Amino acid sequence: MRVFISYSHQDEKIKDELLKHLMPLKRNGLISDWHDRLLQPGVNWKNEISKNLTESDIVILLISIDFINSDYCYESEMEQAILRNNEGLCRVVPVLARPCLWNETPFSKIQALPKDAKPISIWDSQDEALVSVADGLRTLARQLMDNRGQ
Repeated sequence: MRVFISYSHQDEKIKDELLKHLMPLKRNGLISDWHDRLLQPGVNWKNEISKNLTESDIVILLISIDFINSDYCYESEMEQAILRNNEGLCRVVPVLARPCLWNETPFSKIQALPKDAKPISIWDSQDEALVSVADGLRTLARQLMDNRGQ
């Protein structure tokens, strides 16, 4: 399963920690991930981001107030992801990084991670929050793979 991670660069540390917790899923061949830090020099970055988003099976929206305030994250990546989700072409997963009024957004109707939609930054243990996210994504990836096999 191809996983696209949409995030504000203000949340890069949380994104990097999430990637560490997704490594077992990558090592087992369940997922591959892509985010904008994988852009190569000399490529048209907008085209490359759009291409990778279009090819993704799962789109993680790493939600914070900085994500919501980012015109590019919100109006480009999120809107494209929601359209693909509504067409059944991918699954969008909001991952709550920091507290914000995310319930006032178009993705508020989509089941979020971590468990109980509690933002990662306010868990007593950030690792526990990230394990909750990784476990949810593992379950989703396996379900999507099983559905493809039918």
